[in-house]
Amino acid sequence: MSQSLLNEQLLLIAKKFGTPLYVYHAERIKEQYDRLQSAFRGSDTHFFYAAKALTNINILHYIRSIGCNIDCSSINEAKLALKAGFTPDNILYTSNNIAFEEILEAQRIGIHINIDSISNLKKFGEHFGHSYPVGLRVRPNIMAGGNLKISTGHADSKFGVPLEDIEEVLNIAKETGLLIRVLHIHTGSEIKDVAIFTRGIEILLNVAHQFPELEVIDLGGGFKVPYKPDEEGTDIELLGVKVKDAFDMFEKKYNRHFQVWFEPGKFLVSEAGYFLTRVNVLKPAGDALFAGVDSGLNHFIRPMFYGAYHEIENISNPFAEKRNYNVVGNICETDTFAENRMLPEIREGDYLVFKNAGAYGFEMASNYNARFKPAEVMVKEGKSYLIRRRDELADLLRNQLEII
Repeated sequence: MSQSLLNEQLLLIAKKFGTPLYVYHAERIKEQYDRLQSAFRGSDTHFFYAAKALTNINILHYIRSIGCNIDCSSINEAKLALKAGFTPDNILYTSNNIAFEEILEAQRIGIHINIDSISNLKKFGEHFGHSYPVGLRVRPNIMAGGNLKISTGHADSKFGVPLEDIEEVLNIAKETGLLIRVLHIHTGSEIKDVAIFTRGIEILLNVAHQFPELEVIDLGGGFKVPYKPDEEGTDIELLGVKVKDAFDMFEKKYNRHFQVWFEPGKFLVSEAGYFLTRVNVLKPAGDALFAGVDSGLNHFIRPMFYGAYHEIENISNPFAEKRNYNVVGNICETDTFAENRMLPEIREGDYLVFKNAGAYGFEMASNYNARFKPAEVMVKEGKSYLIRRRDELADLLRNQLEII
């Protein structure tokens, strides 16, 4: 679909369902998944959608329908996955600094588990020994990612068991009979350089021979998607070749075959998502104008939280002469979506669309300032479906108990 036709469709959806509004195009998700399948067809590679990016139950249903597995960051995400029809064999739970009780619950469900601390690893071994294989999340001491907040594999990161503690892990396995089936790393998000992934492969394969029950090398996620018109994402096709070469060579040398797992989240859903807003007011802002929209950091926090760039279009006046704008929100904080952005002339009542909003958009939304969370719409086979209604006042009060 051309950009102009897409914008016309989004404008109709905005007028039909109101704003602020998240819109997801299902077929774009499938295009991204098909690209992964094609790029890694030469190796024994499996993909688990990182549900933390977007957990609407309809998105999860769709992800399952195209054949993808699912990766969860909490026990509730795992329960949503079950609700969406995923079987335990297709669910991976990668824990992070959680109570051991949550790991026990994951074990009762019967899903794959990656454990990221010596403490929980030891407890798991003492409880289950040979009876339930697990994965070990390793901290590889690699600095990678779009910025420090989304870098998770460096030496000062809270994530994973430090590489230098492998000997202690092996002692726990020996003492408790623990079966470590998976070695896992996740170095960060927004990783463009394929060499970061190949470095991770090298690190894990260097220690793989110490784990006799090892079957899987899990390389996490973090594929970069382009946010700016002139940006490039991760070269997935090149990465597919590098993965095949590395694991073929290892298998030939050591006669051991490993599955490879990846956990793409943003890569699958980011470009499928759009965030629609309407302009409330215009105000002078030095050499620019403030375009104040009917949303804020409570609905779309990435620009404020990460300094993330999102392309913005004026879909209700697309061919007007461009002017300089600061696009801002309506929250009682400085919630600036974009500064000094050249956009077609904006009028009060115009509709603006934020691109690449499918990942960590609605998922990070809140009711700050007692504002309602936005609605969500899925577009599938050209038809638009409301998949989450907009909040109402009752939603703000639902879990509150009046005692006075």
